[in-house]
Amino acid sequence: MKIAVINETSAADRNADILAALDGKGHEIINIGMTKSGDTPEMTYIHTGLLSAMLLNLKKVDFVVGGCGTGQGYINSVLQYPNCFCGLIQNPLDVWLFGQINGGNCISLALLFGYGWAGDINLKFIFDRLFELPQLGKGYPPHREESQQASRRTLEEISVATHKSFADIITSLDDKVLKPVLEFPGVTELLDADSIKDEKLKKALQR
Repeated sequence: MKIAVINETSAADRNADILAALDGKGHEIINIGMTKSGDTPEMTYIHTGLLSAMLLNLKKVDFVVGGCGTGQGYINSVLQYPNCFCGLIQNPLDVWLFGQINGGNCISLALLFGYGWAGDINLKFIFDRLFELPQLGKGYPPHREESQQASRRTLEEISVATHKSFADIITSLDDKVLKPVLEFPGVTELLDADSIKDEKLKKALQR
């Protein structure tokens, strides 16, 4: 699995903890957010939500690990976009149930609020439980698997029906939101606009 780790400014100092907790699990990690406080340029949760949506919609990654101080800002930001299915995660049981029932492609971590003694260990346990699942969205408990898988497919259909196309979103966003993301170090290379098959979206990003 290709996983993007995207830290915003208030939680930049937790970047190292997230990377350590993901280490050794056999996934390709793309560390594209902020790595420590005081770094410039800065990205807020507004920007990391948009970047996450870009990477998921362009299929540059399979999963995004994001968050902010409480996790609330980031989850609200990323859920504004199509094809983003995010859970607010605080402990291993949260993430296990989210993976089993909701089968999302993004998690929001509370990286300051409640992040105390052994917070880094809690992160490791969270990723242990998430990535031990043989299939995201399988359903739980077993007798509800079929119903929950159907609900997950319906949610995807709702996301398509209730959002503009991603090309239209990029075209209509104000530069104050878009430019800090596109100009953040490494983002342009990762997005690789020339490789995008959707011509409308390619032109929107190249603009």
